Amino acid sequence: MSSELLLEIGTEEIPAGFLPPARKSLEDLLRKEFETARIPFQSICSFATPRRLTVAAEGVARQQQRQELSISGPPAKIAFDDQGNPTKAALGFAKTNGVEVSELKIVETPKGSYLHIAKVVEGQEVKGLLPDILAHVIASIPFRKSMRWKDLDVRFARPVHWIVALFDGEVVPFRFGELASGNHSRGHRFMAPEPFAVSGLEEYLREAEKRFVIPDPEKRKEIIRTEIETIAGRLQAKINMDEELVEEVAHLVEFPSAICGSFEEKYLQLPRELLITTMRANQRYFTLTGADGKLLPHFITIANTRAGDPEVVRRGNERVLRARLSDAMFFWKEDQKIPLESRLETLKNVVFQARLGTSYDKVMRIRQLSVSLADQFAPELAKAAERVALLAKCDLETLMVYEFPELQGVMGREYALLEGEAPEIAKAIYEHYLPIQAGGELPSGLLGSFVSIADKIDTLCGCFGVGLLPTGTADPFALRRGAIGILNIVIAQGFPLSLPDLVRQSLALLQDKLKRPAAEVKNDVIEFLRLRFLHILTSQGYPQDIVNAVLAASFDQPVDVLRRVEALARMKKSQDFEPLAVAFKRVVNIIKGGVAETVSESLLNAPSEKNLFRAITEVREKVMAQRETGDYPATLDTIASLRPAVDSFFDEVLVMDPDERLRTNRLALLTSVARLFEGIADFSKISE
Repeated sequence: MSSELLLEIGTEEIPAGFLPPARKSLEDLLRKEFETARIPFQSICSFATPRRLTVAAEGVARQQQRQELSISGPPAKIAFDDQGNPTKAALGFAKTNGVEVSELKIVETPKGSYLHIAKVVEGQEVKGLLPDILAHVIASIPFRKSMRWKDLDVRFARPVHWIVALFDGEVVPFRFGELASGNHSRGHRFMAPEPFAVSGLEEYLREAEKRFVIPDPEKRKEIIRTEIETIAGRLQAKINMDEELVEEVAHLVEFPSAICGSFEEKYLQLPRELLITTMRANQRYFTLTGADGKLLPHFITIANTRAGDPEVVRRGNERVLRARLSDAMFFWKEDQKIPLESRLETLKNVVFQARLGTSYDKVMRIRQLSVSLADQFAPELAKAAERVALLAKCDLETLMVYEFPELQGVMGREYALLEGEAPEIAKAIYEHYLPIQAGGELPSGLLGSFVSIADKIDTLCGCFGVGLLPTGTADPFALRRGAIGILNIVIAQGFPLSLPDLVRQSLALLQDKLKRPAAEVKNDVIEFLRLRFLHILTSQGYPQDIVNAVLAASFDQPVDVLRRVEALARMKKSQDFEPLAVAFKRVVNIIKGGVAETVSESLLNAPSEKNLFRAITEVREKVMAQRETGDYPATLDTIASLRPAVDSFFDEVLVMDPDERLRTNRLALLTSVARLFEGIADFSKISE
């Protein structure tokens, strides 16, 4: 027989961003509790609204699974005396495990004779275990921030006002703070606030919807999409569908209802991103476009109630938006009175980070790094890169960015275009902030790429240099994102960029700020970048042992690393790869770093070692030429041709010969094999 479990935690409004992770944690915690308590179940599902977190389990067993225990005790020689009487050790072992001494067995093990108990623990009724389980689950849900209320010794995201806990329709009795669990939920705060009784999940979902609460976020999302598409169709417009906004709004409401409003067309002269940001970030409005893709003077808001008079709600939202757009128009006009470049001087009064100086200091460092990158990869763009670097942070001192920080870069681009800067300069001002999130859009042009790399490496080296390292999930300067951004930009643009050289140059510009030795900081930054690159490559599906092998050999140019990983991953798919890897791993393990001596041909006695020497000599120049051009597939194929000779050598020759001269010469011969794939991959890291 199986039953259904339903748990609902009713609260004051929980922030929208808290709900998805809390919902997942609720499922995970209940699943873990069931597994630990040996309670079989078929499935677990969860729901969430701003005022409730709900979890339900179907097919829950009414009885714990029985447990067959095999328990080892003390050695037999100390469990019984010479007359065979049980000692305190045996008596204590039996008492601890609830059995009679006569039930103890002696078993033989590789370590000797030991006492042993084979014991069956019958399962308890699940309904008797659930009170402790559910109380523990509620108390264990993690939130970014939690709070206490009244003088209670419990914490939650927001004060808890009711708890529904039912097992097979019956209340599971327990307390959380001052609250006792029961069978009464509540409807919508404004449209149906009265409590209502429930007996199970199906009734709970049905009765909640009757009272203007839709517990399932996915259903609320679908309602939102349908309603805004309906309004857009009525206006012959298209929705700027924003799934992140749909997700957020769905967790702000219990009963979504879409209402359309409008604003004055004069505000359409403001930049598109500014209008969208104003409506999205501040008001959570969806925006609309016409057939030509241009924004329309309309918006859609999602209300949490079915409005008695939608016109009142519409006018209220229009009034709020009008005030915000009026402010934006004022900032837009005021900012244009001061040229963008003239704001550079005011950055001397803006602290980037207390230990790393002002934003002006940072711009001067970015300037040098950007020009250096341009000199390496596109010398004709050096002056343009310098111009972008000088203007890149100037919009931080505008009224618009002060009010809307998320528009940094966007406003720099718009003001630069208004002032007659070349389009590629303006575009790069915006793109130097990219990517702004993991997996986000990268700079499309060289100028934006140069300044983006310069900006990110300066922040990375600066923070590492003064001890501002990311810890756990805490990364206030987004160093992980910055490192991944650098690597992805370098790969996307195909820059043959030496990361150690880049880090060294950045640290030289920061030398008067560093609180740690530059060499130590350099090693830490390179290792930080290496670990990020390892994650990037493995997340793209490359085998981890292949990535580890390549990175262990050398980590200098990311583009070169990627080529080596691709070539080795391709080779690994070959049926001949495993014996090849075994042979080369054996080479690496025997030489242990190699010897400095060169091979003396006169000391080669066995035919197989002469053959190996001849084979190495024949391929060496070819391998070097292939490596020089970066043709790693061909390089690895050429090196792989040595395997028969290596196998024969190991089959016929004693490497560690008693004769020191022969031993050293043979180690030198194997070292010359290893030198061929040195810097390509460390075969000792490859799994067999």
